[in-house]
Amino acid sequence: MSVQWRKSTHSSGVNDEHCVELGRLGAGVGVGVRDSKDPDGGHLTLTSTQFTDLITRIKQDA
Repeated sequence: MSVQWRKSTHSSGVNDEHCVELGRLGAGVGVGVRDSKDPDGGHLTLTSTQFTDLITRIKQDA
């Protein structure tokens, strides 16, 4: 499976040590979240519901 990863718009550039990338893993699989500084280091797989819940909690804590 080929995943097209996209970097967070909140990443501030090359020297940002807190960069994440998201990738749609396929229908019914979910969303991948990985460290953009270590793209070969694996990724966290979240269902669509888990991803939505994560984003909601992040926005509440912001």
